[in-house]
Amino acid sequence: MLFNSLEFIFVFLPISVIIYALLGKKFNQVVSITWVVACSFFFYAWWNPTYLILLVLSILFNYSFAKLIQAKVLSNNTLTPPDKAFNTGKLLLIVGVACNLALLGYFKYANFFIDTINQVINTSFNLEHIILPLAISFFTFQQIAYLVDSYRGEVSNTKLLNYSLFVSFFPQLIAGPIVHHKEMMPQFSSNEHFKQWYENITYGLLYFAIGLFKKIILADTAGNIATPLFTEVANGVVLNFFDAWLAATGYTLQLYFDFSGYCDMAIGAALMFGIKLPLNFNAPYKAVNIIDFWRRWHMTLSRFLRDYLYIPLGGNRQGLVRKNTNLMITMLLGGMWHGAGWTFIIWGGLHGFYLIMNHAWQIFREKVLGHDIQQSSSVGRALSVFLTLMMVIIAWVFFRSSSLESAISMLQSMAGYNGASIPEAVIRTVPALNSVINSLNIQLTSIGGNFFYTSWSSILLIIPFLFGPTSHRLIEMVKQKKWHLGMNKRTAYALSVVLLLSFINLNKNSEFLYFQF
Repeated sequence: MLFNSLEFIFVFLPISVIIYALLGKKFNQVVSITWVVACSFFFYAWWNPTYLILLVLSILFNYSFAKLIQAKVLSNNTLTPPDKAFNTGKLLLIVGVACNLALLGYFKYANFFIDTINQVINTSFNLEHIILPLAISFFTFQQIAYLVDSYRGEVSNTKLLNYSLFVSFFPQLIAGPIVHHKEMMPQFSSNEHFKQWYENITYGLLYFAIGLFKKIILADTAGNIATPLFTEVANGVVLNFFDAWLAATGYTLQLYFDFSGYCDMAIGAALMFGIKLPLNFNAPYKAVNIIDFWRRWHMTLSRFLRDYLYIPLGGNRQGLVRKNTNLMITMLLGGMWHGAGWTFIIWGGLHGFYLIMNHAWQIFREKVLGHDIQQSSSVGRALSVFLTLMMVIIAWVFFRSSSLESAISMLQSMAGYNGASIPEAVIRTVPALNSVINSLNIQLTSIGGNFFYTSWSSILLIIPFLFGPTSHRLIEMVKQKKWHLGMNKRTAYALSVVLLLSFINLNKNSEFLYFQF
């Protein structure tokens, strides 16, 4: 069931929230939580009822293992550091994490590994195509984190009902944010949010409306431009310079507004239940470098990779070479988490390389040039944002392309390898430019003017939304009464238009991009 579907917006979500509120006011917390768990299971089963069994078994397995780990750690003194705890606890943790990774590996990577082996050693092993269960990457990572924290002695006395809600809570089940037990569990056990019921509903609806607009109007518009061009490249068509950049820019916008739109809708839906989910985006395309980018993009995944992979590998505590190795391993595995394919691995490797170069440049500036890396001019910051965005766009080409060949073809076109073709529609609008182009013997294209103006004008209209206030900032402005939603008629009209545009296009029902990861 999609967040941007009629059945979710007008049937499932209202019924879930209203009954939850009624149960919470009339009965105890156990009854209301049971209702939300049942709703979450129904929500997951809507896609494929068979895989609900997988989700339930995963919850039961990890909860049981977490309890065993917690018991072993506590039996050897709660104050004992995890690395000195009884070996049985560590063994249970290893087995639990291995089982989770094996499950994820089978569904997500089995076909990829078989295909790779066949290509490398020229064999013909065959494995029936495996359908990837919805959200398996997200709920697997979330439960691995819970097992690790149980071993560290940071979790205890969690009830199965609360744990089931922690894993399956439908607003964040499908595509995150990847939540941490410390920020979720206490909220499930509290009745405080019922005291702010109407406020939570109001701001939840605002978050949801903003996210819906991002998805329906911004992301899908950009996707309608980028997708056909990437499909052409996958089919062997060689794009010209402008079309290649149109495709790459369109996908860059589509991915951000699609994923951040989903997260806004998830935050809004959760807030209607009184649950505050963590933010997942903070204007990532405003980042001044790649380090800053990963502090702003998919923030809960960055947190997970840092806390449960990079730091356990040694982080930056064992010298520069080990630090760079750990960065590269972390980003390569982060790329693999997104998908089973060499394009995702290269995407992760590129970002690992970017991070290593970014850290090296900062050290060079600080130690050799004597610069204060915390200070910069407005021109310097603008240039840094532009260069960072260019590096991100180049990496997104691998992320989006269906094969390495397609990615290389796209990048060659973006570099002008296939000619810096300028559409005739543009040439005709500036006669002087036409003579200059002809004198330089640059190839012209036969692209229709309508396509050029419609495509690029749409992209140029979407770009400014990247540099406006974030969804969280907009909501904070409302809360601080800097943006008088109820008193300002123009604001109310604007919000009405936004919702009307979104609802008109609801019939398209396009999936969120991160559903496939």
